[in-house]
Amino acid sequence: MVRRQFWLLLVLLLVNVACGAGEGEEAQRVSFFISGDPAERGAYLALVEAFHEAHGDIRIEVTHIPSDREYRTRLVTEFAGGTPPDISLMNYRRIPSFAANNLLEPLGPYLEESEVIAEEDFYPQAIEAFKWQAELLCLPQNISSLVVYYNEDLFDAAGVPYPPDKWTWDDFVATAKALTRNGDGDGRIDQYGLGVEPSLYRLAPFIWQNNAPLVDNDLAPGRLTLTRPPTLEALQWFVDLRQVHGVVPSREEEASQDSESRFVAGTTAMFLDSRRGTPTYRQITAFTWDVAPLPNGKTSAGILHSDAYCLARTTENKEAAWRFIEFANSAEGQAIIAGTGRTVPSLIEVAESDAFLNPGLPPGRARVFLDSIAVLRRVPLASTWQEIETIASEEIERAFYGDITVQEAATLAVQRTEEYFLLAQFAVQP
Repeated sequence: MVRRQFWLLLVLLLVNVACGAGEGEEAQRVSFFISGDPAERGAYLALVEAFHEAHGDIRIEVTHIPSDREYRTRLVTEFAGGTPPDISLMNYRRIPSFAANNLLEPLGPYLEESEVIAEEDFYPQAIEAFKWQAELLCLPQNISSLVVYYNEDLFDAAGVPYPPDKWTWDDFVATAKALTRNGDGDGRIDQYGLGVEPSLYRLAPFIWQNNAPLVDNDLAPGRLTLTRPPTLEALQWFVDLRQVHGVVPSREEEASQDSESRFVAGTTAMFLDSRRGTPTYRQITAFTWDVAPLPNGKTSAGILHSDAYCLARTTENKEAAWRFIEFANSAEGQAIIAGTGRTVPSLIEVAESDAFLNPGLPPGRARVFLDSIAVLRRVPLASTWQEIETIASEEIERAFYGDITVQEAATLAVQRTEEYFLLAQFAVQP
């Protein structure tokens, strides 16, 4: 009798172990690539943990790549090799090259069936940026504009008023000049009024503010329009920040210490960046900082910064992956990520809540990001846009640092990018 009980217990134990192993083996595994600083990594891990608590049958396997550049390179390599992560975060400017090669699973049908979120819950400017030939490919998690981060202490020391909600290009230049100083009298500038990357992406909003076009057709462009008079005028104004007004560092100075590092160190008064910089700047203890909108030219315009959760077409557990994307873009999920300060939530409900506006943490003028949404524009959704942007930025940088004239830079940028427009596929069929 005892022996029978022993064997019965042993069989039950083995059955339980087998069942437990089966449950573990049956758990659907989904790979997820992220990048960013430690604060961002911690937020995504918290997001994944919250998802696991509600979905015990799915395991999200996170791969964190700190460097944005390395992250982008890794994504391209993994997709090209046929082993992409199931879920990845991508900027809207980089989606078209993947979309043109049919590498992404459209998320529109999943969103239509969702009982948790709906398209109308999101800012339309973000949603539209991730549509490819009428299909929603990826689901945006954030929507940011380019803003002016400024050092309040340097403004106070110089007796310069903080940037207002509405200011002009002339106001902007005058402010930058007043904050560019040689404090020790050695003939070398040790405090710059402004830091800005000399690139097409940073130039674009100022082109639009001058009522000028960036390309000849926003939906299916055939060329850049940098040589057209109103566009060229905006480029000249941008280059003059260095060549005429001297309010930004030289190439050599930028190479020795980039403008973002100068801003963090308290030796640059203003720095143009998206919401991306907020987690880093929140670690500053030496001075107080805040944000202001871009100055206005002939009209108001900003440039969209937005990232989205994308699903690889080769993903085996698509439904499981969607459940995580759905959770990440629910009010609960977006609130977790907003806690890092990194994102302006794409969900209107969360963006308008204290999860984002958090009055206890800088920037105090966080609503500047929301007020800018109405005037946001985006660069073209073209499969070769990354090549176009890189080449044009090379010529803009050369003009910015005085190697060539603005006219030469514009002409070379147009000429050197022509072939990439010919090769491009577009989100909207021409």
